[in-house]
Amino acid sequence: MMNLTAQTPAPTTPAVIGLTSIEAEERLAELGPNTLPEPEPPSPLRVFLIQFRNPIIYILLLASALSFATGRIEDGLFILVVLLINASIGTYQEYSADRAAAALRKLEQPSARVIRDGVACRIEAKRLVVGDLVLLESGDRIPADLMLVDASDLRCDESLLTGESMPVAKGRTVEGSSDETASSMLLAGSLVTRGRAKGVVTATGTATMLGGIAAELGRASSSQPPLVARLAKFTNALAVFVGLAALVLVVAGFMRGLPLHDLVMMSVGLAVSAVPEGLPIAISVALAVSMRRMAARNVIVRSMPAVEALGSTTIIATDKTGTLTSNVQTVTEIRLPDGTDIALDAHADLDKCEIRASGLDSDLVRERARRLLRAALLANEGTLARRDDLWVAAGDTVDVALLAAGRKAGLGQEELNDRYPLAARIAYEPEHKYAASFHHGSDRIHVFVKGASEVLIEMSDRMDSAGNVVEIDRASLLAQKEEMAARGLRVLAFAEGEIGASLAGSLGHGHLVDLVLLGLAGLQDPVRPEVPNTMKDCHAAGVEVVMVTGDDPRTAAAIARDAGLSFHAGQVVSGHDIDEAARAGDQRLDEITREARIYARVQPTQKSAIVASLIRNGHIVAVTGDGVNDGPALKKAHVGVAMGLRGTEVAKESADLVVTDDNFASIVAGIAEGRAAYRNIRKVVLMSVATGAAEVLLFMLALPFGLPMPLLPVQLLWLNLVTNGIQDVALAGGRPEGDELAGPPRSPLEPVLDRTMIRRVVQSTVVIGGAAFLAFQWMIAHGYGVPEARNITLLIFVMFENVQTLACSSERRSIFSVDILRNRFLLLSVLAAQTIHISAMYVPWLSGTLGLSPITPLEWGLSMLIASSLVLVTEVDKFVSRRRRDRSSHA
Repeated sequence: MMNLTAQTPAPTTPAVIGLTSIEAEERLAELGPNTLPEPEPPSPLRVFLIQFRNPIIYILLLASALSFATGRIEDGLFILVVLLINASIGTYQEYSADRAAAALRKLEQPSARVIRDGVACRIEAKRLVVGDLVLLESGDRIPADLMLVDASDLRCDESLLTGESMPVAKGRTVEGSSDETASSMLLAGSLVTRGRAKGVVTATGTATMLGGIAAELGRASSSQPPLVARLAKFTNALAVFVGLAALVLVVAGFMRGLPLHDLVMMSVGLAVSAVPEGLPIAISVALAVSMRRMAARNVIVRSMPAVEALGSTTIIATDKTGTLTSNVQTVTEIRLPDGTDIALDAHADLDKCEIRASGLDSDLVRERARRLLRAALLANEGTLARRDDLWVAAGDTVDVALLAAGRKAGLGQEELNDRYPLAARIAYEPEHKYAASFHHGSDRIHVFVKGASEVLIEMSDRMDSAGNVVEIDRASLLAQKEEMAARGLRVLAFAEGEIGASLAGSLGHGHLVDLVLLGLAGLQDPVRPEVPNTMKDCHAAGVEVVMVTGDDPRTAAAIARDAGLSFHAGQVVSGHDIDEAARAGDQRLDEITREARIYARVQPTQKSAIVASLIRNGHIVAVTGDGVNDGPALKKAHVGVAMGLRGTEVAKESADLVVTDDNFASIVAGIAEGRAAYRNIRKVVLMSVATGAAEVLLFMLALPFGLPMPLLPVQLLWLNLVTNGIQDVALAGGRPEGDELAGPPRSPLEPVLDRTMIRRVVQSTVVIGGAAFLAFQWMIAHGYGVPEARNITLLIFVMFENVQTLACSSERRSIFSVDILRNRFLLLSVLAAQTIHISAMYVPWLSGTLGLSPITPLEWGLSMLIASSLVLVTEVDKFVSRRRRDRSSHA
């Protein structure tokens, strides 16, 4: 049984008008926040112990036990110390990543619209209390258990709680229902799929049904990113290979008569050192760092695999409203009846903009525009007011747009209402297509009307022309309206009139006669100013962009043209075209989506079909959306991108990413960060695999030539888990190089170890392993003792690691053209690795365990000279690769 804490609902009457802020704060203090219990994060101790759950660690522990058993106490202690250090680093990384993920989740707090102090406002859902009056509309996730007080055509998806797959009708009463209480209850966590409603909060937090379920089931753990899983398979395959190599070494060593303990320790140490066991951690660091950087660029990552997938995106299927455009209706043009055209700046500051008119009659033109906007402001049910240095709007988006245009003309709604006291109002209704208001004058009633242009043109019998009232020219006005609509504008008309004061008691639709048409206003949702340049960035990055919208083709094409999307008339298709192609089969639909760039009048099911077709055509698809109907397409895409400001909860929960500023440019910035993360992963793979393979080559060359073991097991562990580990993490968290959008995305079929990577791994392996072997052989041949030769060979390997780290700082650019200071952490990691190794030579216990001793400046310089040979090889390879790319690009 679920234990639901009882919460008593507020009395019905106060609830209908909402709570006051004081009442809400008192109840919040008494009942607590409207949040669900989150599972306790693992303690640092538990995270620390988890670091030892690894087969490689088991081998190391076995090696430590063998060391103690054979009297090699220092070796055994060193292995344990290295394991503790490695586990501590892993603990810090994982614990920090968990805390970072929690911090990112806080950026995505759900909200709710409520009535507080008699005013509709939006608050954090966690601050809801029993008795709050909540306003809901299609797409909202219900924030608490509610009792309905009003509903219009309401349907709710309760599948999360009840398993019912179909939306459930809701209302204060449902005809034919025997359970009136159930039908009028809205449950926290369910979704409003249709309609609007008002409801009183009856339970919050753990007292809701969802809270009871959450308390029992807890939260599911996140899945492992596919990239990490693929690399784990690669690591396991490499471990098998190294295990076989170690077996060969044991057999060869046994034939030479080497002690069994040395053979076992050498094989175990070689196997562990050659396998890049820290690679998954380094990759997680790369993805976590990119997640933080994306958050700084207004992209919240809900699913870690999306970091890599976004960087691999080949096509973006974007919606129009709120992504390419500002999602704010704006008056951009006023057309007076005689054809005089006045343009308004779509992105102007309301405090600084004014309507400017040119010509001999500019003052008259401005006055005529103000007369039109006076009608727009008085026949208006919205509000626009300044609060705390910000403009706060409420009401229909068109009403708010007209209020903003009036403000640009120097008109204020409050001042006009004071000058013209309201007598009556006709609210906008779809069947009428207009709204009107009646205002008291000195001896007359003033009438102001706004609405659909064809309706008001028919209602009016006169019009304003050059400041004079003349007989209306309906044909001319309709032609002007059609010309504006052809440019993607939404066109409204405005009119005014007067009636006798004696009719003030019976004002209504019948009094809207003998009107004077004042002109037309063109509204549009303007393209964000940064979008055209962002479109150019997409083109340069090889990322295609298509628009998917519910608008008609004419409006969609106009907006796409302003946004900088390149297309021709044949690339504009409609939802009807998609349906016909789908009925003809996938092949026909795929032919359309290979060419189309604008999809207009698209329904939700059609959007999903478009995404599926793009995927069949070989694309890595990112889809943007903000509505309930975008959920299926967001789920189907490789990367679902929800809009954070105006997006519904359905869209956000269906998506992998949430763009907090609803800006298309932020998506492209996220692509750059995703590509940078993948580059860093490749750098870590190259560094780890090449170093390990070079160690294997060193041992494989030493045994046939009858040389002693070149490096001790503890020295191998020191190389891979200490000096190399520091630099791996630095490469994983490296800063972007800045040219991530300068080329096409990688092929979806490209493996991590592609031909370029394999070639460079082989080159580095031969240079590092071969040079270390030649140096070791020369030292043995010229009278160096085995410990001294190992000491210098180990230093040479550390030097090679340092050079390899710097060479890996860019996969394509020369090491001499890279600004190393841009990635100070990388440079510091190289210095840290070198400093730690040299310092170990002077620490008695550590130097004895590792077989280290101080070296002369000459030996240090010669070691650096040997390691520098790797620079020559990598620079030649990069130069040849650049020349080859240049030739192919010019071909």
